[in-house]
Amino acid sequence: MIDLCVVGSLNTDLVVKTPRLPRVGESVPDGTFSTFPGGKGANQAVAAARLGARVTMVGRVGDDAFGRELIANLTRERIDAAHVRPLPGTASGTALIEVDADGRNTIVVASGANMRVAAADVDAAREAIAACRVLLLQLEIPDGAVLRAAEIAKAAGALVCLDPAPARPVPDALYALLDVIDPNEVEAQALTGIEVRAVAGAERAAEALRARGPRLAVVKMGDRGAFYAADGARGHVPAVPVHAVDTTAAGDVFAAALGVALGEGRAPAEAVGFAARAAALKVTRMGAQPGMPSRAEVDAVRTA
Repeated sequence: MIDLCVVGSLNTDLVVKTPRLPRVGESVPDGTFSTFPGGKGANQAVAAARLGARVTMVGRVGDDAFGRELIANLTRERIDAAHVRPLPGTASGTALIEVDADGRNTIVVASGANMRVAAADVDAAREAIAACRVLLLQLEIPDGAVLRAAEIAKAAGALVCLDPAPARPVPDALYALLDVIDPNEVEAQALTGIEVRAVAGAERAAEALRARGPRLAVVKMGDRGAFYAADGARGHVPAVPVHAVDTTAAGDVFAAALGVALGEGRAPAEAVGFAARAAALKVTRMGAQPGMPSRAEVDAVRTA
């Protein structure tokens, strides 16, 4: 069992399952409403825990009912939430999500307390971060906190992984600290300017990202699989064919599974394959965290 730390966001997902996504100005009837725990950071923490890692989460929530439930949910998942602190006078992060009949989604996020995570909060969790084998990062908290977490983990010899979502420029200082970067096709294009429509574009984007510092770059392409590039190893891993019900958090499950597999010492091709199987299972189920697979389920896909 590896020790893994996530520094990132926690949200409450307010989800409407709808026959189709509305056009601007249109109301679509007959939806069904659900509430799920989410946020890219918490999603990756839960996914990693279900895949067998011993996980610590670092972040902020509001001093409200949503925040209390988000912390309680981490505890139920056997995640150390001692460094997830409520912030008085601030709302917890919330995501408004629409999911259509094909599992496609639109998401609007009210970041709330997530954007109040500071370098000082990360420093307060220094001991836990330094003790981890793998650090998972995303971009739903301020750059200063992300960079500080990467500095602490890198100095301690941990594997530093960034899922650069939502897409925004990544500072050169952060690139220099990364071991792994795993954008999806839209994020890869935003970061590199290279259009990713097929494997050839994904390969060019991955090589461009590696040139900035990370040892391994993986471009996630949804139902077209993923392309990875590392020293002496590169290739395309096909997606596992499934019927998608809800693609929400599939990228988070992929990022967590990739970090777990690499932390266990797997080679890039094997780690990406493991991540692809985990993400495929997720999209067959509704809800970000409720739909995340166990280690046994992912391993069973490999032997099916």
